[in-house]
Amino acid sequence: MRAAVYRTYGPPDVVRVEEVPTPVPGDQDVVVRVHAATVGVTDGTARRGSPGYSRLFFGLRRPRWTVLGSDFAGVVSAVGAGVTRLRVGDEVVGVTGPDFGAHAEYVRVRQDGAIAPKPANLDFAEAVALIDGTALAFLRDRARLRPGQTLLVNGASGSVGSTAVQLGRHLGARVTGVCSTPHLDLVRELGADTVLDYTREDFTRTGQSYDVVFDVAGTSTFGRCRRILNPAGRYLSPVPSPSLLLLTPWTAAFGRRKAVVSFTGLRKAAEKTRDLLLVRELAEAGALRPVIAERYPLARIGQAHRHLDRGKYGNIVVTMDPAG
Repeated sequence: MRAAVYRTYGPPDVVRVEEVPTPVPGDQDVVVRVHAATVGVTDGTARRGSPGYSRLFFGLRRPRWTVLGSDFAGVVSAVGAGVTRLRVGDEVVGVTGPDFGAHAEYVRVRQDGAIAPKPANLDFAEAVALIDGTALAFLRDRARLRPGQTLLVNGASGSVGSTAVQLGRHLGARVTGVCSTPHLDLVRELGADTVLDYTREDFTRTGQSYDVVFDVAGTSTFGRCRRILNPAGRYLSPVPSPSLLLLTPWTAAFGRRKAVVSFTGLRKAAEKTRDLLLVRELAEAGALRPVIAERYPLARIGQAHRHLDRGKYGNIVVTMDPAG
């Protein structure tokens, strides 16, 4: 099979398409013929091996996993003898977790892994653009967002931020989205009550306060956002800066206003599957819509990584069809 392989850290050109062995299912495994996968922030961090402390996980001197990609959508092509949950031909979405491997024509996952039926109303690229569980885990589980609360999403047009705006609205919050000028209309269409252009104003100096600040972009800090948090407010970010790693346990023990970082990709498979089923339900009900910045065929995986490095709105999707 074809797969996007990298064996050294560096720029997008270190990722190349190669022929590698097609996975064979073990007794409790399923093999999925991948139709689409996302190229996300974690893939870029793993490819660069930067910041340096990330290599404690990805590999100190060279990559621990040579094929990246966590979120996938496709069709079950083979099942192990002990598999009862899925059948050949099932259309599914799934998350490989920290082992990666989805930037390939086939991926092997455990039947008790994070895998669920694909939303019936979405194609494979649209489906995979919705399944990142970061926004759901942060807003529902870490922020405990409730109806009537106020939520600010910094980076509201990105892959996680665009989902966070929609989930915030679904959970009953009043949502403020922060993005750049070209994406103001998109964020309004996603359901934000207020949209701020970060190129024209600093959201920490508007005089407004919030119950939850979700700094998806990681461009602010708890120190700067503390003044706009309501009492018992929470500052959340998926970007694990050294200061945030220190502040999270400190504010949990001593602060009224909390700083929160969470490694959502390391959650248990059962929790991820629960979220996949919820996303399917919301997508089929029209409460969630995918936002896709660009689709690239696997042969152009390097261009997908270059797009990622330039910064992006929405999701970057790689398709396994040679025609894209």
